[in-house]
Amino acid sequence: MDVKTDVLIIGGGPAGIQASRMLKTLKPDLNVVVLRPERYSMVYCAIPYVLEGLFEPEKSYKKDELVTGVGAQLFKEKATAVDLDARCVTTDNNSTFYYKNLLIATGASPFVPPVEGRGLEGVLTVKTGSDMLHILNIIKTGSKRAVVIGAGAIGIEQALAYKHRGLDVHLVDMAPHPLAAMLDSDFAGEVTNILEQEGIKLYLGRQLASFEGENFVGTVVLDDGTAIKLNEGKDFVIVSVGVKPNLDLFVGTDLEIGSDGLIVNKNMRTNRKNVYSAGDCCQYYSGIDGKEVSGKLATNAVPMAKVAALNILEFDAEFPGLFNGAVTVAGELRVGGTGFTEKIAKQRGLDVSTSFGETTTRFPMMPGAGKVKVKLVYENNTKRIVGGQVIGAEAVAERIDIITLAIQQGMTVSELSGLSYCAQPWQTFFPARNAIVSAATTAFLESKSFSKV
Repeated sequence: MDVKTDVLIIGGGPAGIQASRMLKTLKPDLNVVVLRPERYSMVYCAIPYVLEGLFEPEKSYKKDELVTGVGAQLFKEKATAVDLDARCVTTDNNSTFYYKNLLIATGASPFVPPVEGRGLEGVLTVKTGSDMLHILNIIKTGSKRAVVIGAGAIGIEQALAYKHRGLDVHLVDMAPHPLAAMLDSDFAGEVTNILEQEGIKLYLGRQLASFEGENFVGTVVLDDGTAIKLNEGKDFVIVSVGVKPNLDLFVGTDLEIGSDGLIVNKNMRTNRKNVYSAGDCCQYYSGIDGKEVSGKLATNAVPMAKVAALNILEFDAEFPGLFNGAVTVAGELRVGGTGFTEKIAKQRGLDVSTSFGETTTRFPMMPGAGKVKVKLVYENNTKRIVGGQVIGAEAVAERIDIITLAIQQGMTVSELSGLSYCAQPWQTFFPARNAIVSAATTAFLESKSFSKV
């Protein structure tokens, strides 16, 4: 089968869906085709809660109508070859798709470090619906223990899911505390405490050395010699240490590929005319310091796809860079970070200081009032905010979004200290104080910074 189209999108995840919708909404007569190799597109961040048993797998599947409902065509086929000169892509269904514009949105997949035993059965990663269903089937066979390698947001969510299923859970990370890309050590302590209270065994500051077993993984060996034993054929390991872009299809072409994905400019164009890319398969830079930074988040993929779609339609849209606001949950604690942590900012050569604010999440006399803590990271010379962290009982995501906006706009601590905010007994602290404003005001008073430098 031969198909001709104005725009061919390879990938049906957040970037592919968003781009197809914007293209068809802005120009309904445009012919748009989406190639998706998976049977279902997933709500990826819902997977841990399916594994926990909070709802059935089907509720994590996105409807095909997100694409087809706006008039785009969806083909559930895998792209197997590309000819950039002929402007065509062939699939595993022996179809050939000819395009005028190509959008590469192939995403990224988790990887297992190159250690001995990495190919043993029971050494797993989690990203697709098939991964999710496979793990559910393993649990049903009578699993008693799970080892999770990587204590980032995905690793923590996986560990808690298996613990709530009644498994004995071991969580390993080379960093000295969990969520090292999101939190500094002074904010991560509460997360560590909650994981321990949940009964998860932590191995922090330790690295994976190898997997041992015959056909199935039977032992996880760490760099200090610790051996975590598993029941071969029933127990399992989840590796969540990072992802790599899905770009095998483009190896051997003249597309410029960096260490973290396809190289694109601010318009999401690659080095080939009429070829764009968006989402986890791209390499991009920080909107804070202009240097390369990884940002494999759906909340980055969506705005990238919007920019790509607008430029396919000959607008002049620009993607401003990655800020990487993200949130997760550990027990009853909501956790979030945006921009750079204090440690990462210093590693990237920034001279920074920090300030803190704390209130309750509601008027203190209200039922359910819990604490919320804010940390701001700002440059010493400009007083520009470059990072923020929030932990609390509720409304953490909203606070992270406010700090992200401040970072995007290049705001100083003095400017953020003037934030106009609302107050209501069930939703905030007293009108006299706001945790973000408190942190910004503390920094402002300490620095005596009354304007941008």
